[in-house]
Amino acid sequence: MTHRVSGTAFSRIRHLSAWFSRASSWPAALAATVVFAVFLTVVLPQQSRATRAVTGGARSPDTALFYTPAELYEIAEIYGPAGRAAYVRARWTFDVVWPLAYTAFLTTMLSIVVGRVAAAGSPWRLANLAPLVGMLCDYLENSATSLVLGRFPQRTPGVDMLAPLFTALKWLFVNGSFVLLAGGAVIAGWRWGAARSRLGA
Repeated sequence: MTHRVSGTAFSRIRHLSAWFSRASSWPAALAATVVFAVFLTVVLPQQSRATRAVTGGARSPDTALFYTPAELYEIAEIYGPAGRAAYVRARWTFDVVWPLAYTAFLTTMLSIVVGRVAAAGSPWRLANLAPLVGMLCDYLENSATSLVLGRFPQRTPGVDMLAPLFTALKWLFVNGSFVLLAGGAVIAGWRWGAARSRLGA
């Protein structure tokens, strides 16, 4: 029974990956790249300036690679009431859309690039789902840190330990997606160059 359930779950994962591969095209990739670039060059800097103005430039949990529960409470105290309110508000406005932007870019580009370097049925085809895991961890991180900062100075046991875990997993899958994309692009470029050389010969 357990084997059948796990097999069904894996089959659904493969179908989801295949759906993204079919839905990904160069026009879709171009649109996702434009939105991603606008966020990187316009929206993120504006959000960063607004956050620094309220928090005084203090460290932010969502930009750290890792932190402890004690450090999360220190950040909450440094922010003060206005900074904590601004942080929570940003998590449920800007930080709802931003993960969608980078996930659309990474998923689309990985679907295209990995589809050209990995054979049909290869486990590497599932790489286009890594950004989705990163996005899920991002939202879980937002939920956990918002709860901790929103309840401060009260403690939130359990959630304060999950927040840094979600943050670490977010960066693992998001940064890992960029590494996979870069590696796939290098392989695709090498194959393209090799094919051109053979045709020229």
